[in-house]
Amino acid sequence: MTTSIQKRRLALFAFFFIPGLSMASWVTRTPAIRDSLGVSIAEMGAVLFGLSVGSMTGILSAGALVGRFGTRKVMFTGLCFIILSLVTLALGVTIASSLTVALGLAFFGLGVGGAEIAVNMDGADVERITGKHLLHALHGFFSLGTVFGALIGIALNALHFPVALHMGVIALICIPVIAAAIRHIPVSSVVHDAEGDHANGSAARVPVWKEPVVLLIGFIVLAMALAEGAANDWLPLLMVDEYGFSPTAGSMVFLGFATAMTVGRFGGGVLLNRYGRAAVVAASAVTGAAGIAIVIFASHPALAAVAVVLWGLGASLGFPVALSAAGDSGPNGAARVKIVAIAGYVAFLVGPPLLGFVGEEYGLRNAMIVVLALVALATFCAPAIQRRRASAKPVEA
Repeated sequence: MTTSIQKRRLALFAFFFIPGLSMASWVTRTPAIRDSLGVSIAEMGAVLFGLSVGSMTGILSAGALVGRFGTRKVMFTGLCFIILSLVTLALGVTIASSLTVALGLAFFGLGVGGAEIAVNMDGADVERITGKHLLHALHGFFSLGTVFGALIGIALNALHFPVALHMGVIALICIPVIAAAIRHIPVSSVVHDAEGDHANGSAARVPVWKEPVVLLIGFIVLAMALAEGAANDWLPLLMVDEYGFSPTAGSMVFLGFATAMTVGRFGGGVLLNRYGRAAVVAASAVTGAAGIAIVIFASHPALAAVAVVLWGLGASLGFPVALSAAGDSGPNGAARVKIVAIAGYVAFLVGPPLLGFVGEEYGLRNAMIVVLALVALATFCAPAIQRRRASAKPVEA
């Protein structure tokens, strides 16, 4: 592996870590944000809907923008929007404006929706060049970022540290990291093949988004990404409102989830090499469904808190492993990754806010039944990701 590829990998790791750190920073403070705004669960769902609007904009435009400008410019722009989101969230909490907080979340969704699709596409390109698994480790750095963000959030919750100042400090930490790492991403990276369904003489072929294998992989990614996103957005509030935890204890439960996600993702390479993608994804879906079911139906708060570990372990590998499988499921791998990544980020960023409206009517625990059903169905779709191109034989990084 050349020095330039090693530096490129490190930059991609940083660009997954930053969104995880940023997301966990405001997720762990959602009880405090909700209290400062004085809103209900449904109203908080409406605030989070800003995340959905921004996410859809970023997600749906990312493929075309990468095709035109390359992954480097798209991921840099997206990361800048994440910084802007933290500053806007700080302002919204300071002036107790739900609209401003919603705007901050819209900036966050726009940034993550655009940047993370570009980073995934660039990561898939590095997998192709090196012949080694990478996406599970990239997503592991996102989870590692959530662990650090959760630890910071728990400590600052306990200290009653101002939310606005918290968001500002995280923004200041991220800025120099972005500036240092972005130069290691090639300017021309993954401009080719990002939009077309006509590469390599494939104009007469069925568009990749209509292929059954791509649709099945997309569903797996959608289900597993929703499982992750639902926990990221709602787990602290679910533990506070449904099980009577304090805000600090609710954040600690989220930390358990984030830690389980991190362990699962960094340990996933061994399992992938030994058992293969289909078996790993099926086992992940079963484990995640078991954890979510216990959280929904548990009669004791401690049991629900422990089950969060199963939820996190189960959700950890489905998204990145299926995304990697999409890249080598046939020709025009960049377009396949783009399509599947869009499905994943729609579920990850847009789905959870919609659960808030269900939660207001039926309770957050009951809202998670939607997530449970989708994850359970993903188990039966897992064989789809076993399909491989003969030329792509990744080994453990």
